[in-house]
Amino acid sequence: MDRQARYAELKLEIESLVAGETYTPARYASAACLLAEAFRPRFFWTGFYVVDPEKPEELVVGPYQGTLGCLRIPFGKGVCGACAATGETQLVPDVHAFPGHIACDSRSNSEIVVPVFDAEGKLAAVLDVDSTEHDAFDAVDQAGLEAICKILLTV
Repeated sequence: MDRQARYAELKLEIESLVAGETYTPARYASAACLLAEAFRPRFFWTGFYVVDPEKPEELVVGPYQGTLGCLRIPFGKGVCGACAATGETQLVPDVHAFPGHIACDSRSNSEIVVPVFDAEGKLAAVLDVDSTEHDAFDAVDQAGLEAICKILLTV
């Protein structure tokens, strides 16, 4: 199955799984698990950094699959922080060339980070996916992950 079809299948699976679930961490944990399993080993680290309600300009690690993640990331710092600051997907073929990159795990070489918004359109979290491969992500990944993040809206 090609990746585009796999993303479409995963979107339906995640949508069905989280339907009616109001506890946001359960929604994020389920999505992280299914995505990591579907694209392993290309997806080395798959998870969410959530906007801290007590420090609204900071992300805190949420549900994820993979090695130890950074605990906190300020908006504007690294790839996740850039996504949080701009509200736009960050597709980075070589994280070592990204200004201000945060090396949570030095084995990561490329990354895609997608914003997750709440029902009011406010940033709630970012979905972070890292790969040990360089240039591991493309427009197919971006479209697939953005579609999945839209169904994870905080309810």
